Amino acid sequence: MAGILIVFLILLGGLIAPFGDLLGTKIGKARFSILKLRPKKTATIVTIITGSFISSVSIGLLLLVSEEFRQRLFVDIPFLQKTLDESKRALIPLQEERKILEDTINNKEKELNKLKSDVKEFRRGNVVIKRGQTLFIAELNSNPNIKLNLAKIYNSADLYVQKIVIPSKKEIKNILLWRPSDISQIESVTTKGGDWVILIKSATNVLKGDNFVFVNPELLQNKIIVRSGEVITSEIFGKNDLIKNMNSKINILLRKTRDEIKLRGSIVNEITTREDFFKKIRDSLQINQINKYRLDVVSLKNSKTADPIIVELKITKL
Repeated sequence: MAGILIVFLILLGGLIAPFGDLLGTKIGKARFSILKLRPKKTATIVTIITGSFISSVSIGLLLLVSEEFRQRLFVDIPFLQKTLDESKRALIPLQEERKILEDTINNKEKELNKLKSDVKEFRRGNVVIKRGQTLFIAELNSNPNIKLNLAKIYNSADLYVQKIVIPSKKEIKNILLWRPSDISQIESVTTKGGDWVILIKSATNVLKGDNFVFVNPELLQNKIIVRSGEVITSEIFGKNDLIKNMNSKINILLRKTRDEIKLRGSIVNEITTREDFFKKIRDSLQINQINKYRLDVVSLKNSKTADPIIVELKITKL
């Protein structure tokens, strides 16, 4: 059926086309005019109309005879358009994920470039201070002499860093470089009251003998992190497991304790423990026949943001 229809359309087009051409020629010779156009342009328009008529007849016959054509024109095309719109909407989250991935890649490239820069600095000299290293820590209580106290902290930090970078230089000369906006911000915050801790960190890697050290100050609230007698973390162990893996179990528990105080805002990196807690735990395990125990990491003093964390381990029978 489709083959017959195609042959018919070809024959129809072949018949109508000469007719349209002949009609255009006749109109041109008769010097007929439409809408006050020149006869030649009128003949061209008649030819165009004839071609459009051929196309219209072809489409009409296809719609009349071919169910498949009607299906594709009125059902499949809208369906495909709807599918295309849905695909475009589904593509939006993928584009967002692509952007996030590109941003991640860019950040990783920046980190890699920074690492390459650090390696070059290590190779070309003796690095005595690393980028981001905390150089000086000081506690600060708000009072009428706050600016004078800040100046003393800056001078003490400068002298301390000089001993690291240029220990042989006897002439006292400021080598720390600050952004004025950082100092102004610290003064603005601390004059409003409260207890604070100032961390002075290096902004770059520093080689031995450098004349200047760029620093970034960081201001933290000096708050209570743990209180005396507080159980910071605890864990329940079976007796046999504790006897076999005592060192690793306790180290894991202390690591959890360090993570916990970091979350609370402590800036110390290590936890100080009493030296005899291993012996006490072993003695308790040998004396008692209990199968389950709880180990508590207990703070021995009140500790603020910059204070050392001193703990002991207590074992309890369950």
